Amino acid sequence: MKLQLTMLFTLFCLFASAQEKKDRQEWKQLFNGKNLDGWDIKIRGYELNNNYGNTFRVEDGKMVVRYDQYDDFAQKYGHIFYKGDFSYYRIAVEYRFTGEQAPKGEGWAWRNSGIMIHGQPAAAMGKDQDFPASIEVQLLGGDGKKRTTCNLCTPGTNVVMDGKLITQHCVTSKSKTYNGDQWVRAEVLVLGDSLVQHFANGEMVLEYNKPQIGGGNVSGHDASLLVNGQLLDHGSISLQSESHPVEFRKVEILDLKGCMDPKASNYKSYFVKADNSQCTYKKR
Repeated sequence: MKLQLTMLFTLFCLFASAQEKKDRQEWKQLFNGKNLDGWDIKIRGYELNNNYGNTFRVEDGKMVVRYDQYDDFAQKYGHIFYKGDFSYYRIAVEYRFTGEQAPKGEGWAWRNSGIMIHGQPAAAMGKDQDFPASIEVQLLGGDGKKRTTCNLCTPGTNVVMDGKLITQHCVTSKSKTYNGDQWVRAEVLVLGDSLVQHFANGEMVLEYNKPQIGGGNVSGHDASLLVNGQLLDHGSISLQSESHPVEFRKVEILDLKGCMDPKASNYKSYFVKADNSQCTYKKR
């Protein structure tokens, strides 16, 4: 009898462990640490996948942005796109700024990069287009003064905050300032066209909803592809080259598409556990 109870308990534990593993949402590594397989590159003034100056490369297991082959940055803004389309997810990067800015890079671009979400596909960008129409989670390095990271910028887009349409190009987060060459973890929770939250080293620093097409701050694009007011519930993910060397030692995604509550009428019905490993639902 004791042996039977032991076996039943063991089977129960194995079942519970298997169920927990099944329910657990695993982070997928978008950057494999070896090469840029699975990514597309678009640099202003060049055709798709012309990696001018070997701007995007892999060094010591990190995805890096370098300008050692540039004589003049000349507004050659670049983006590296992961191949795919995403709607409900959590994206995370671990980044740091290093070295000196490229020659003739704009002052505002010093220690400046970004995660572009809900963006155009790389192939839809014009040859001379500067930024994809997208929501930018702006990544900034400190300059010894107050300079937050995980801010919001909006090339070709607008968002809603506290029920009001926000048309200004950039909105500052409430993050700390991260000076020097320290690593910072930036995360973004994206729930279709409802809720977007920015996190800096685990702290939620900005929140908004209803990302949509609108506004300016993008050039060289095909305007017929952009319909003002159209809500953005999916799109590409890309990382920026804006003239300052930056390194990414991790780029990963937590797919939340299977965590949607079909009975939820709005984003307030969604809740993602703080450990980011599992999805559940909770009225807030």
